[in-house]
Amino acid sequence: MKKIKKYMHWILLSPYLTLFIIFILLPIIVAIYLSFTYFNAIQPPRWVGLQNYIDLFTRDEIFMQKVLPNTIKFSLIVGPGGYILSFVLAWLVAQLTKIPRTIFALILYSPSLTAGVTMAVVWRVLFNGDQQGYLNALLLRLGFIDKPIQWLQSPEYLLTIMIIVSLWSSMGVGFLAMLAGILNVDETLYEAAYIDGIKNRLQEVIYITIPAMKPQMLFGAVMSIVQTFTTAGIGVALSGTNPTPQYAGQLIVNHIEDYGFLRYEMGYAAAVSVVLLIIIYLFSRIAWKLFGES
Repeated sequence: MKKIKKYMHWILLSPYLTLFIIFILLPIIVAIYLSFTYFNAIQPPRWVGLQNYIDLFTRDEIFMQKVLPNTIKFSLIVGPGGYILSFVLAWLVAQLTKIPRTIFALILYSPSLTAGVTMAVVWRVLFNGDQQGYLNALLLRLGFIDKPIQWLQSPEYLLTIMIIVSLWSSMGVGFLAMLAGILNVDETLYEAAYIDGIKNRLQEVIYITIPAMKPQMLFGAVMSIVQTFTTAGIGVALSGTNPTPQYAGQLIVNHIEDYGFLRYEMGYAAAVSVVLLIIIYLFSRIAWKLFGES
């Protein structure tokens, strides 16, 4: 009986550990192994060492000139932008009473649940390239343009539209976590802070709210990083092609899909996925340094 109690925590953790090993740890190990091989999904993997990584950084012009800059620009805008927007909106919603707060939280959260459907229906109609598209129709009527613009097929506009759509649908679980964190801050902390000299709501947020909800801020940061860097379907769904027109909206995950599922160069795709994993890990460590427990 004592031995059972001694290992009870492992018994309780075993379902999670089993799923973690099968669906996360093993795929990562397999991806790392395949990244050092040439594998076309038909023949057995053939060991090539670091050749895939050398090709990625020295010969893959699309990756270095298009995919990586697109991903960095997209992530630096959508990641911090969506994160800050999530916190600001969560704070504003938290100031409301219960029923309006619930309604607005559902309204803000719903785009993250229906992003795939709305991209195909709402955004493609809005940015349609003919004169029936809502944006073209409006600009033509106001006289700003004299002919329709191919918004979703133009390399000049596609990435910008992707950023707008991503910010619109960025109120996901990170937003809900921040809202919960703000609502659970002890009210007596605010009272004590005003006695100690805090004079306005901005100081209240900086010195009380954010420090009191660091776990939720960390969770929101990690979710924002993972969601931003693993975004794949936006450019393809909007433009209707993979690769996107002139690789204007091509992100790292699109590059992985291109080589892995269209060209069947699984080893090379695995190398790109390992690079993406390292990038996500490094940015997650930065988030931990900012909001994790010291």
